Amino acid sequence: MELIRGLHNLRDKHRGCVLTIGKFDGVHLGHQAVLSQVVEKANELGLPSTVMVFEPQPEELFTPEHAPARLSLLRDKYAQLKAIGIDRLLCVTFDRHFAAFSAEEFIEGLLVDKLGIKYLVVGDDFRFGKGRVGNFATLVEEGEKCQFDVVSTQSFRLEDCRISSTAIRDALSDDDFDLAQQMLGRPFTIAGKVLHGDKRGRTIGFPTANVLLKRCKAPVNGVFAVIVTVADKNYSGVANIGHRPTVNGQRSQLEVHIFDFNDDLYGQFISVALVSKIRQEMKFDSFELLHQQIQKDALTAKTLLAAS
Repeated sequence: MELIRGLHNLRDKHRGCVLTIGKFDGVHLGHQAVLSQVVEKANELGLPSTVMVFEPQPEELFTPEHAPARLSLLRDKYAQLKAIGIDRLLCVTFDRHFAAFSAEEFIEGLLVDKLGIKYLVVGDDFRFGKGRVGNFATLVEEGEKCQFDVVSTQSFRLEDCRISSTAIRDALSDDDFDLAQQMLGRPFTIAGKVLHGDKRGRTIGFPTANVLLKRCKAPVNGVFAVIVTVADKNYSGVANIGHRPTVNGQRSQLEVHIFDFNDDLYGQFISVALVSKIRQEMKFDSFELLHQQIQKDALTAKTLLAAS
């Protein structure tokens, strides 16, 4: 799958496509149902299937303090979209310049002139252009004028529950990882490159692999029993997700201790699947008390993982 980062990297070869636009946060089963239809339509028309996403997401630019918790980063989306069979991922830099595009510029300048779309799939609540004046009806009207078809995505349901990124965030907030997994079609994971930390864990026999969350807000917080994937091999572990208040942590990150694992992970990419929550993150009066709690958490994690 081709990744196009920024509108400045669009070329003549990218004209002509079946396009869908959205956040696709989590690339859950509802998204997958829509995306599969996009791939099918693209194959039918003999055109590349293309997904347009925005980085950062609009709320993260305008109101970061109120932005919804991120389920997935761009790298996560890329992997899931590639697995579905999408041909191209266009990542548009969402900044104030792009946000100032008029609805007409967005449609005629980008969708028609640069992308040459023939078929567009969007939610019927999709809004765009400066002041969010463009809507689904605008697209239909412009489609008739510029000769491209516009169709609406449909809600995809799991039993009586509408699958959405919001519903998954709610499930994670309720520590219902089974429901989140049902809606995602896979376990909820946090993935990233292992960075150097303060190495305090080594001093107490609990070395950790540290991964920055790179989100305005994380969808989970606390201590969890986890399964860690390293180079296609799975290991059991215990993870803390948060700001590490006992050691006055300043940045939100994931720290995971992998049981019976001694290899150097610095610079490697790992994926951490949450299996069960053990407790909330909390501040301890001393590092020794934190050490004692970590020992208890590790035993609890091993019990939970053995049971699952």
